[in-house]
Amino acid sequence: MAASEKRTNIVVRLFRWIWNLITQPATRMGAGVLVIIGVVVGIAGWTTKMTIIDATSSTAFCISCHEMEAFVLPAVAESSHWTNASGVRAECADCHVPKEYFPKMAVKINAGLVELPAHFMGKISTREKYDAYRPVMAHRVWDQMRANDSRECRSCHLWEAMSEEAQSRPAWMVHQRAEEQGQTCIDCHDGVSHGKSRRDYERAAQAAGNSG
Repeated sequence: MAASEKRTNIVVRLFRWIWNLITQPATRMGAGVLVIIGVVVGIAGWTTKMTIIDATSSTAFCISCHEMEAFVLPAVAESSHWTNASGVRAECADCHVPKEYFPKMAVKINAGLVELPAHFMGKISTREKYDAYRPVMAHRVWDQMRANDSRECRSCHLWEAMSEEAQSRPAWMVHQRAEEQGQTCIDCHDGVSHGKSRRDYERAAQAAGNSG
C-alpha cells in the first residue's frame, strides 16, 4: 500500500472516530468520564456567565455609554449615595441589579432585549431626547421598586437597623409611621439618587401646561 493511501486511511479513521465520539459518546468512553467532562464544561460555562454578568453590572460598564456618562452620572454624582461623609458609595448595580439570581437574570435579559437596542437606536442620545424620556424611565423604575418593596434599597437599609439617636426626632417619627403604615422606601425617597422626584416632574408638567 502506498504511503499516500496510508495517510488517507489514517485521516478517514480519525474523522470516523471523532464522528462516533460525538454521535455515540457512551460507546467510546465510560459514563464516569462523560460525567466528569459534563461537570467541567458546566462549571466553566457557569463561571464564564457569572463573570460576564459581574463585568456588565459594574459602574464603569454602565457609564461607558455616552448618554449614561453625559446625562445620568452628573446628577448621581451630586447625590449622597455617591459622595458622603462615611465614604460609602452605592454603585449602579446596588440599586438596579438584584442580588437574587432569577430577578438578576430578568434584569439582564431586559437589558439585552430592550435597553441595548434602544441605545443603538439613539433613544436618549441627545440632551433633548433624554430630558423628554427621563420622566418615563424614572416612573418605570419607581413602579418596579414599589412592586418589589424597594428590594435593592433593603440590601443596605433595614428598619430594625435604624438608630433613633442617630436621626432627628422628626425623621425618626416619620420612619416609624412609614413602617407602621407599610410604606416602602421609594414612597418618600424617590429623588434621592437621580436628582428629581415625582413632585419635580409634576411641577414641571404643570408649568409646561400653564405655559401652553
